[in-house]
Amino acid sequence: MLRGAELTINQLMALGIKRGFRVSHDLLRHFASVKEKITGADLVVVNSTSRCRFELELLQHIISSGTLYVKIEFDYNFCVRRNILCTVDRQYRLCCNTDKFHLYRELFAHSRMNFFQSPKHYESHREFYGEAVKHHMIMPPTVDVDALQPSAKKDEYTVPFFGDLSFLKGGEAFVDFAAENPDRRFVVYGANQIQKPIPGNVIFKEPIPNDEVLKILGKTKTFFCQPYWPEPSGRLAAEAFLSGCDIIGNDRIGTFSFDFYPNDIARAKKEIRETPDNFWDAVAVALAVVKPVEKTLGNVLVYKSYGGLGDIFFCLPSLYVLKETAQHVSFAVAPRLVSFFGQHLPGITVVDETEIPVRESEFDLVIELGNYPAFRGYDLPHAIRYATHKKVKQHAIGHYIDAMLKFHPDAHRTGVKFPYFRRSTDFKNPYYTIHPGAGFQLKVWPAERYAALVEQIHKLYPQLRCKVIQGPDDPELLSHFAEKPDYVELVTGGIGDVGKAMAGAMFHIGNDAGITHVAGAFNVPIVGIYGPTGPGSWGCFSTHNEVVWGKAGNCDLRCNYDVILNCKDRVCLTSTTPEKVLGALYKLLQKAFPDMPKQFVFHPELNADFSDEDCLITAPGKEFLVKFTSAETKANIEKLLSGHVDSDNEEITQLSHFLQEQDLLFAIPSEFVQP
Repeated sequence: MLRGAELTINQLMALGIKRGFRVSHDLLRHFASVKEKITGADLVVVNSTSRCRFELELLQHIISSGTLYVKIEFDYNFCVRRNILCTVDRQYRLCCNTDKFHLYRELFAHSRMNFFQSPKHYESHREFYGEAVKHHMIMPPTVDVDALQPSAKKDEYTVPFFGDLSFLKGGEAFVDFAAENPDRRFVVYGANQIQKPIPGNVIFKEPIPNDEVLKILGKTKTFFCQPYWPEPSGRLAAEAFLSGCDIIGNDRIGTFSFDFYPNDIARAKKEIRETPDNFWDAVAVALAVVKPVEKTLGNVLVYKSYGGLGDIFFCLPSLYVLKETAQHVSFAVAPRLVSFFGQHLPGITVVDETEIPVRESEFDLVIELGNYPAFRGYDLPHAIRYATHKKVKQHAIGHYIDAMLKFHPDAHRTGVKFPYFRRSTDFKNPYYTIHPGAGFQLKVWPAERYAALVEQIHKLYPQLRCKVIQGPDDPELLSHFAEKPDYVELVTGGIGDVGKAMAGAMFHIGNDAGITHVAGAFNVPIVGIYGPTGPGSWGCFSTHNEVVWGKAGNCDLRCNYDVILNCKDRVCLTSTTPEKVLGALYKLLQKAFPDMPKQFVFHPELNADFSDEDCLITAPGKEFLVKFTSAETKANIEKLLSGHVDSDNEEITQLSHFLQEQDLLFAIPSEFVQP
C-alpha cells in the first residue's frame, strides 16, 4: 500500500507532465548519476532524502550547484528519527545529528520555495529554523476528492485502522480504545508492531489499496487517530474527515491544524483540489522570478542580562553571525565590562545595560539572550528561546549561534570563529596563568592542589613565571606553599588587568569559570578542570584545550543545583590529582607548541612493574603487559622507561611510539622560546 507521501509525489508528477513540464525522478542510488541529472535540470524538487546513503553529500551538492531547487517536506527530515519526538517526550535528548540539523537549515534557506504539509508542520520547522523557512507554501494533503465515497448509512460498530499498528502511528492508543469498547470491532489493515496485549475485538487483515480505503471510510462512523508523533499531515485523517467520519483524534495531527477543520468540508475540498495546481504555479514562479534580496535587520540591540562571565564569552560568536545581516549591532553588558569588551569587539558597539533601556525605541530589533539553557531567562523582556536545547548535541556557543540564525535567512554559521581577541605573546619573559577560583565555589578544585601543581611545573620549567588570577572571593593560594615562591605573581585587578595577563600567557589552567573562558577568548591553550558541571556544553573553546573531568568512573549522579549543594565529598573534583592535571598539560603543550625544541616526558601517573618475564605498565584507565622475548628486550624497556627515549634501537623506538599513541609519553617544549 502506497504511503501518503508517495501518493502525493505520483499525483504531482502526473500533473506536471500534463502541464507541459519534463518531469523525471531519481531513486538516489548512484551519486555520480544524480549529480549529472542535477546539472542538466532547470529545477530540482527535493523530496525526502533520509534513506539515501549519501544524503549529506547530496544536499551539500544541491545547495552549492547553482541549480534552482524547491523543497517538499513530508516529515521532519532534519531529525535523525524524522519525527521530532523530542518535542513531545522529554526522554528524547540530544537526538539530532548536529551536522544534518545545520545542513537542513541551509537547504531551507537557499530553496526558492519550501512546501509544508500543514500549518502545524510549518510552525514546527519555524520553531527550529526561523526565517530560513520564510519562503514557504502550506499544502493540504493531495486527497483525490473525486474518489471519495461518503455514504449516508454509516457502520457504527466497526473502527478501522489502516497501515501497520505501530507506536508512532498511535497503535497503543488504538488498542487501549479497543479495550475500553469491548462491544465494538476494531480492524487493522496491516501488521502488528506493538508489544501490548491485543484485545479479542481487534483483528488484523492484509493491507488494501487506497480506493478500498476510501470505500471503507465512506461507510465508517468513527475513525480513531491519535498518533504519538507530531504527524506532519495525516492523509488518512483528512480522508476520514472528508468522508464524514466522526474523528477521535489528538493535537498531533497536522491536517487538523488547517482552519477548515472541523466545520467546513466544502472549503477543505476546494483547497485540496487546488493543491497540485498551486504547487506547479509556485514552481513556474520559482523558475521565472529572481529571488528577492532580503532586507537587513537594521539597528539591533542585544542584551545578555543573565548568566556568568563565561556565558557572555560563549555568546560573542553569535553577535558576529548577527552582524552579517544587520546594519549595526550594539551589545549591552554590565557597567564594569563596557570598557573591556569595547576594546576587543571590533565592529560592535558595547553599551551599558543599565542606561540603554530608555533608548530601545532607537533600535529596529531588540534581543535578550537570557541564558542557555534557559534559566529564569524567558521572563525577561525580549527573551528568545533556544529550540535546539536538549535536541542538538553541541557546545553552548553553537546554541547561541543557532538562536541568531533564526532572525534572517541569509545568516550563516559556516566559517564562524571563536572571538579570539588580539594576543601578543612575549617569549622573552614567558609566563602562564592560573585561576583557582570560580563564581560558584562548589566548582573549585582544592587550592592546595593548585599549589602542588604550580610547584611541579616550576621544577619542569624554572624560567617560566606563574601569574595567579586572584579575585576577592577566590581561594587564597600562596599560603599553601612551604615557602613564598618568587616565581608567582598575583593579578588582583579588574577584568582589564585579567585581559592583559591573558593576552601574553603561554597557557592557562583553571576551573569551569568565566576567567577560563577569558583565556579562550584570547585563544590561550587551556587545561580546564571540571567537576559537577560537565564540559559538554560549557567546555573550553580555545584551538588547543584539554579537559580534566573527575566524574567519569567516580560518580554516576546527574548533577543539578540541589544535588551540587548537598554533595558532601565532591568526588568529581577531589578525585583529580595534580599529577592527572600535569598529564593533561603535557598533552596540551605537545599539541600547542609543535615547533619548539623538544624534551620527552612520561605521564606522571605512569607506573611500571617489572618481573623476570614481563613488565606491567599502568596508568589510570590503562594497563599494558609487555612480554620479554629476550634479556635484551628487558634491558631496552628499562632503558626507555628510565628516560632514554631518543635511540636508534628499533625496539625502543616502537615502544616509545606506542606510549605516545596512548598519551603516556609526550614531546613537550624543553623551553619556551620564539619558534
